[in-house]
Amino acid sequence: MSEQLTLYLHKLSPYSAKVELALVEANAPYRTYQVDLSNKPEWFASKVNPIGKVPAVTYGGPNVEPDDPSPLSAKIAESNIILEFLADLYPDSGLLPKDPVLRAKVRFFVDVTTKQVEAPLYDFIRGQESYDNVLKGIEFIQGLLEEGRDFAVGDHYSIADACISPGLARLKIITETDLGKFPVGMGYKLGEELKGPKFARFRKYAQGMLDRPSLKQTHDEEYTTTFFKTRFTERVQ
Repeated sequence: MSEQLTLYLHKLSPYSAKVELALVEANAPYRTYQVDLSNKPEWFASKVNPIGKVPAVTYGGPNVEPDDPSPLSAKIAESNIILEFLADLYPDSGLLPKDPVLRAKVRFFVDVTTKQVEAPLYDFIRGQESYDNVLKGIEFIQGLLEEGRDFAVGDHYSIADACISPGLARLKIITETDLGKFPVGMGYKLGEELKGPKFARFRKYAQGMLDRPSLKQTHDEEYTTTFFKTRFTERVQ
């Protein structure tokens, strides 16, 4: 692909991480621009994403500096929509299978991950919900994983795997460090629940995703953990 592709992201955003994972897995040429979410550039909403959120991408148009995006480039926002766009842009990447049944399964996995894993997990981290719904979502996801397979759907890494992996990375941090706005000890307790035989298939899948070079390249665990330590200083005992 000769068209320029710029990803506007934030280092700590799991939604940005989804998109960058897909780009790396597709071996796509791209560049990034870090958006300071506490002090967004004035041009970002008017020239990239009117909602003002990351991630967003510009695609095509002249090869200009990221802080001066061209009106001739396409602007695409929302992480799951960008994942689909990248799968279409790089059809040989395997980000979406060619088989229509498998494509539908990938899309279903993405939808379920977003609603039943992402949402309750981030609510738990923010101290807004217990982890019961996290476990329910993981149990549902586990039921979609086929025994003996390494990926969410089929035999190849897809946008389904990219969608869930940032959540898996954060799940690892909170269950190993107990960092979050939830009551003290609940992160460890969630981790202990997940160590049981009931979640063996999920654990195997999750570890496979955490071990992938693409995740190691795009996820800075030490940086994220340090941020959690800074943010979650006041805890409920």
